[in-house]
Amino acid sequence: MTRTTTEERRRLPLSTAEVAIRAGDGEDAAERFSGYAAVFNSRTSIGNPLRWGFYEEVAPGAFTKTISEGDARFLIDHDSYYVVSRVTAGTLSLAQDAKGLPVDSALDPALSYVQDLKANIRNGNITGMSFGFQVMKDDWTLIDVETTDGQTVQAELRTLREVKLFEVSAVTFPAYSDTEAGLRAVANALAHRGDLHAIEQRAQYRPELIDMLTTDRTTDREPGESTRETTPVEPAAATRLSRTSVDLAMRGLAARYGLTQ
Repeated sequence: MTRTTTEERRRLPLSTAEVAIRAGDGEDAAERFSGYAAVFNSRTSIGNPLRWGFYEEVAPGAFTKTISEGDARFLIDHDSYYVVSRVTAGTLSLAQDAKGLPVDSALDPALSYVQDLKANIRNGNITGMSFGFQVMKDDWTLIDVETTDGQTVQAELRTLREVKLFEVSAVTFPAYSDTEAGLRAVANALAHRGDLHAIEQRAQYRPELIDMLTTDRTTDREPGESTRETTPVEPAAATRLSRTSVDLAMRGLAARYGLTQ
C-alpha cells in the first residue's frame, strides 16, 4: 500500500496553549498575540486508543526544518480569509523551546476580525490553538496502558518526528475523540501510515473509516469550522488521497464489513 500525504490538525485547550493578548514593546507599541500551538512529549488521545484510535506525541525538534524553510500563516479557525499574520511578512514569529511551539504574532488594528479576535480571547470565547500540518516523519510503537479496572492492555503510540507546518490557528471549538473530527484524524493518520493491517484492526470497531480512506477529504471540516470555499492551496493539494493507492484493499474490507464502495 502506498503511503499518502494528508493535512492533519491537532488542537490544544486554552489552559495548555497559554493564549494571551499582551502589550507590545515600547510605550506606543501595538498589542500582540502569544500562545503555544503544540506541546512536546504530551501524550494525546486520537479517537479511542484502546479500540480504533491511538495515542500521539510531538517529539522535540519536530518543527525545526519547517520553521527555517516554511511560510506559515496565523489564521482564525483555520479559515484562510482571516489571515492575522504571516512569517514572510515579518508579522508572525514561530520558534521552538523546551515546551513546544510558541507563537508570537502582530495584531493589526486595521483588520476588523483582529479586533474580534482580541475581544473573543479576553471574553473566553476562543478555546485554544491548533496547527495544520503534513507529517514528514513519524514512527509507531506499542505501549502498555492501564485501564480503569486495573488491567494492562497494549495500545499504539504515534510519535511525530518531523512535520511540515502550513498554519497555526486560534480556534473556537475543541475536538472530541468520539466525534466525526476524531474519526477523520484517525483516517488521516492511517492514510499516511499506509498499513493495511492497522486499517483492518480499526475497521472492526469503526467500519466507516474505510469510506473515509477512499473519499476525497478536501471539503471535510471539523464541527463549527468555516464553510468558506477559500481553502489554502498548499494544504488542499496535500489532502487529496489517491484512490488507486487504496482502492483494491478497501474493496476487500468493504465487502467484509458490508459497506458500499
